Amino acid sequence: MANSMFYTGLSGLNAAQAALMTTGNNTANVNTPGYSRQSAQIASAGGVYSPSIGFFGSGAKVTGVTRSYDQYLTSQLNQAQSLNQSLNTYYTQVSQIDNLLADQKAGLAPQMQTLFAHVQALANTPADPAARQQLISSGQSLANQFRSMDQSLTGLNASVNAQISGSVDQINTYAEQIANLNKQVAMLSNGTGTQAPNDLLDQRDQLLNELGKLVGTKLVVQNDGQYSVFIGSGQTLVLGDKATRLAAVRSASEPTRTTVAVVNAVGNAAEMQESVISGGSLGGLLQFRSEALATAQNSLGRIAIALADTFNAQQRLGVDLNGVLGKDFFSQASPGLISNGRNTGTLVLTPSFSDTNQLSTSDYRLDVTAGPAYMLTRLSDNQNIPLAAGFPGAAPANTTTFDGVTLTFASGAAAVGDSFLIQPTRTGARDLTMLLSDPAKVAAASPIVTGNTAGNQGSGAISAGTVDVNYLATPLAAKVTLTYDGATNKFSGFPAGAAVTVTLENGSPDPASPYAAGTPVTYSAGAKMTFNGITVTVSGTPSNGDNFTIAKNTGGVSDGSNALLLGALQNKKTIGGSAASFNDAYAQLVSTVGSKARQIQIAGTAQTSLTTQIRTAQQSVSGVNQDEETANLLMFQQMYQANAKVIQTASTMFDAVLGIR
Repeated sequence: MANSMFYTGLSGLNAAQAALMTTGNNTANVNTPGYSRQSAQIASAGGVYSPSIGFFGSGAKVTGVTRSYDQYLTSQLNQAQSLNQSLNTYYTQVSQIDNLLADQKAGLAPQMQTLFAHVQALANTPADPAARQQLISSGQSLANQFRSMDQSLTGLNASVNAQISGSVDQINTYAEQIANLNKQVAMLSNGTGTQAPNDLLDQRDQLLNELGKLVGTKLVVQNDGQYSVFIGSGQTLVLGDKATRLAAVRSASEPTRTTVAVVNAVGNAAEMQESVISGGSLGGLLQFRSEALATAQNSLGRIAIALADTFNAQQRLGVDLNGVLGKDFFSQASPGLISNGRNTGTLVLTPSFSDTNQLSTSDYRLDVTAGPAYMLTRLSDNQNIPLAAGFPGAAPANTTTFDGVTLTFASGAAAVGDSFLIQPTRTGARDLTMLLSDPAKVAAASPIVTGNTAGNQGSGAISAGTVDVNYLATPLAAKVTLTYDGATNKFSGFPAGAAVTVTLENGSPDPASPYAAGTPVTYSAGAKMTFNGITVTVSGTPSNGDNFTIAKNTGGVSDGSNALLLGALQNKKTIGGSAASFNDAYAQLVSTVGSKARQIQIAGTAQTSLTTQIRTAQQSVSGVNQDEETANLLMFQQMYQANAKVIQTASTMFDAVLGIR
């Protein structure tokens, strides 16, 4: 009996010691990231049969050490943290654009306001050299601001590229470590039967947790306990003890971007489709770049292109202090076209602007499919855009026009699988520069002057007159004198070969319009008469023989009429299909970016709260509670002391037996 008591007490002593060691290990790792609370599993050692009495208990045994772990909660936590990291990364990046655009002092809106204020000042005092110089200076400042903002966005793109490269390196490191732990876990689990290597499992789960902060993952637990980890739409990252290596490479379709590629066994890198990569900081970076950064840069470029185009067009319709037709005020970017680096064909295409008013803020992709056939996709909404019949081919099928852009076939032939990225407005802000430096060359005056002949008898009066782009093809060579014939109520004297279009005062066309060259034009008070790009209006009641003159403006020193038209561009709807002015388009850009930043911030705050709740639930299962462990220490200490007392009692009884004579 004493011998049995001795072994029973010894088994209890060993069980208590194991429990104490496990509890002490929990206490030591209370702040260790990824550590799951462990428990010593104690079971009865079974009974010893006595024929006269029955079964006597033979103590306790330790069947193993288990960790407190819930696969569902851990998986939920990883997913929540991955999305939270993605939103936080997105917000960090987009808030930089928001701060850049919305700056009330350094933003674009004050610079545009200053430019048009100086245009108005020039219109008021066209002969003032100071007013002209102020306009030149404000134009330079505006162009500098456009370029500065574009440089900031370009720098942000470079920063995103660097962060993508860093994230890919970290992903590879974690993938290798998970694969190595898979190998160890499988080896130890097979060697020890059902005894799991708890600390290795914790390390592997912690690595998976850290990996999820970089990129969204999908986990499959194999029968042997190994993890298979997938990213994107099913790309294998870890399979057993093998890890797939990723690489940060320059995009073949857009070399300014760094993208993610999968490296195969022979070292070849195949780009992953960015749209399928989500979650984690990497997913947030890619989503920010495609949704916010590219759109902001395109929107800024569109404003710069529209400003340059409309300002230059009006500048060319005026004359400077020397009476010379105006030259371009700003430089203007050209649409960009990038051939995919993997193209095998020789097709050369040239993009150009057909109507800057129709430009969108989207990029476009032209794909060559079997046939070959050509498919043009607007990337902002993934809508297919029809091409001109037969494009690309011989004229007239050598061009196709879409959203304010004309694509012209230059030479070569495409191969199936080739693709081209078209970026109409990406470099618009970058390429905006001030071309004029001489204040005297600002075309503030109209190229024509009109007047009533001194001997006129009637009350007829001719308007100042305007010109349009057609005037540039046939500038006025000599004075035109319009003579009124009271008997026929018609004007004659229009230039030889010039057809005349008449629009009545109510806006409807004259039924006889257009009048053939040399044909007298019926007079209607307030009607607009247009020929060779010149439009004039005669009002009142002219008398027979009254003359009205239209002459070339050779001086223009005190004439600010074209400057007034330049100033009117500030509020003219010249962007997005005549939907917005320059200020409207910029305000819309600021609002869109600000709304996006606010939306991501709200989503991030909500996701942070959800992540905290899931982490609390997960830690309630796996986390170490110091108070609970302290109580366990006292309990297992008492268990140890009690079993030691049993051994002491057994020893005393054995000594007593030996002492019997």
